[in-house]
Amino acid sequence: MPTHFYLLIVFLGVAAFYDIKYSRLPNWLNVSGAMVGLLFHLFFNQLDGLLNSVFGLLAGGGIMLVLYIFKAIGAGDVKLFAAIGAISGVLFTLYSIMYSIIFAGFIAIIILLFTKTFLVNMTLAFYHIFESIRDKSLTPLDDFKNNISNRFPFIYAVIP
Repeated sequence: MPTHFYLLIVFLGVAAFYDIKYSRLPNWLNVSGAMVGLLFHLFFNQLDGLLNSVFGLLAGGGIMLVLYIFKAIGAGDVKLFAAIGAISGVLFTLYSIMYSIIFAGFIAIIILLFTKTFLVNMTLAFYHIFESIRDKSLTPLDDFKNNISNRFPFIYAVIP
């Protein structure tokens, strides 16, 4: 296994601790992860490694930023994937994003099925989406997300 994956495992372990215990990912952790990834690749893989690391940072942060804009994830998750990109490079980051979203979908389905609120939540979600479209405002969706919907730390979907 390449050395930078050991860095990634340690980084994700610390991130998991903070996300599960405090429901937030501290900026110092994400910035440290990104800087360690950039410097590691600069020292061990020279310019090619640095470029791969920078493009991984941009790809991870950029794609997740789109999800953040649509209120699907938190800002800490955007920075988390930017750091993952800096540590692991572009290709691994793109696969990580894809698999994390798939795992998050499975986790969400399991939560909905076991909380027996599937029909109620889906009805309320469609109602709030309709309200947002009618009012041309994201406020009803924010209310739904903050008060009604079931939430879980996204790190549960990232770790696998």
